[in-house]
Amino acid sequence: MEDVLELYARKHDEREPVVCLDERPVPLRDAARDGTAMSPGKIARVDYEYVRRGTAHIFCIIEALTGRRLTHATRDRAGPSFAKALKRIARRYKRARTIHLVVDNLSTHSEKCLIDALGPQQGRALLRRFTVHFTPKHASWLNAAEMEVSLVVRECLGRRRIGDLATLRHEVSAWNRRADRKRRGINWTFRVADARRVFRYAGLVTSRSRH
Repeated sequence: MEDVLELYARKHDEREPVVCLDERPVPLRDAARDGTAMSPGKIARVDYEYVRRGTAHIFCIIEALTGRRLTHATRDRAGPSFAKALKRIARRYKRARTIHLVVDNLSTHSEKCLIDALGPQQGRALLRRFTVHFTPKHASWLNAAEMEVSLVVRECLGRRRIGDLATLRHEVSAWNRRADRKRRGINWTFRVADARRVFRYAGLVTSRSRH
C-alpha cells in the first residue's frame, strides 16, 4: 500500500510517468424488439426486454497527474489483450526511462502472460519498459484507474444498450479522445501518513512486493 501511495505523491516526471490500468467488464445487450422514436409531444420509448450478446471489456488507462488517457474497449481481458494494452502505453511513452504501472493482482498481469502472448524475447523486452506496482489484495481502491472506470461508466456508457463490440469500441474511443484533450487529472490526496492514521499502525520496514 505504501509503495503505491508514495508513487502517487511524486511530482510529475516525463522520464518516469505513473500510469494506472484497470479492466471493466461490459455486458453487450440488444433490444429484444424495436422501440418507438421520439415525435412532437411524445417521448421515445424502449422496451424493457433485451437480448444478451456476450461480454466485452474496457481497459481503463490513465496517467493520473496529467490526465493523459489510453482507455479502449477489447473483446476480453486475456493475456493478449493485456499485452496490446501495454504496447499502447509503451508507444505513448516511448521516451520514458521507465513507466511506473499500477495494476491489481489479476492473473493476466504477469510476465508469463506477456511471454505467452508475444514470445519470450518480445514479452520480456516489453516488460522491461515498466516498473510494475501491484495494489494489495482486497485493496484495488488504491488503483486510481478505478476512478477512470467510474467516469467511463457515467459519461460514456450510461444506461444505454450497446449490442456489439464495434459500437462499444467506437463510443469508448470517442469518449477517450474528448477526455484526453481536456486533460482531467486525478488529484489523489490520500497519503502514507493518512494510511497510518486510518489503519492505526506506525509503519512497516519491508521490501517492495513483486508479483
